[in-house]
Amino acid sequence: MEILETAAALQALTEKWRREGRSIGLVPTMGALHEGHLQLVRTAAAQNDEVVVSIFVNPTQFNNSEDFKLYPRVPDSDAEMLRGTGCTVLFTPTVEEVYPRPTVLQFNFGALENVMEGAHRPGHFNGVATVVSKLFHLGRPHRAYFGQKDWQQVAVVRQLVQDLSFDLDLISCPTIRETDGLAMSSRNRRLSPEARAVAPRLYEALQLAAAQLQHTRQPELAQQAALDFLGAYPQIEVEYLQVADARLLQPLPAGTEPGQEAVICLAAWLGGVRLIDNVVLLLT
Repeated sequence: MEILETAAALQALTEKWRREGRSIGLVPTMGALHEGHLQLVRTAAAQNDEVVVSIFVNPTQFNNSEDFKLYPRVPDSDAEMLRGTGCTVLFTPTVEEVYPRPTVLQFNFGALENVMEGAHRPGHFNGVATVVSKLFHLGRPHRAYFGQKDWQQVAVVRQLVQDLSFDLDLISCPTIRETDGLAMSSRNRRLSPEARAVAPRLYEALQLAAAQLQHTRQPELAQQAALDFLGAYPQIEVEYLQVADARLLQPLPAGTEPGQEAVICLAAWLGGVRLIDNVVLLLT
């Protein structure tokens, strides 16, 4: 596994691979890797000749400076974890390398970003789209891999790929969970033992909402059932819990017909750590 730190070095290598007819998979991350990330890398390695994993804590997608400062950074551990996964190149640029000048470009994803994460984190998806666009240009991937835990992010990047005609396939992979159901996340390592013990209740609430939605087709009832369940845990502060159309991300209307794909998304604070999760279901 080769480690590259400059955009020029990565671009030169990926252009060489392209000339040689080698397929390239890209796995963008912010580091603090866990098994969910490694599964993305293994999937990319199974489907491509070369795999680029980027580790870059992107400042433009944080609207909370304290959250950016506290985001876990463990570069040596990350590099060690990637060995043997099929990663060909680890790209670890500095902020100055990615943003040699302040970016002024503004993306607007309309209704896709006016709900959930976008509503609670102004500017977040503009930052995501900016850095992902840069990585697509530098890595020149045939396929890019994202986890479904960040469901709204996947929807936004899918729109980005479509609108800007990026010549690549966007591959979204299932959320990887701990044995107790908690979605794997880099932020989990910041949880205290007490908060970690309560964290699996988030997934339980989503499962409860999904069962209620499947039974009643009433999104408000499903949402309230989950909120009532979480209300028994004062340590959990729910930021949002939304039942939505899985593609458009707009609130799902009551009485939706069978065959509709729905997503139930939540964000919550637990012990000073912000966690997100979702479940996707096909109404029957």
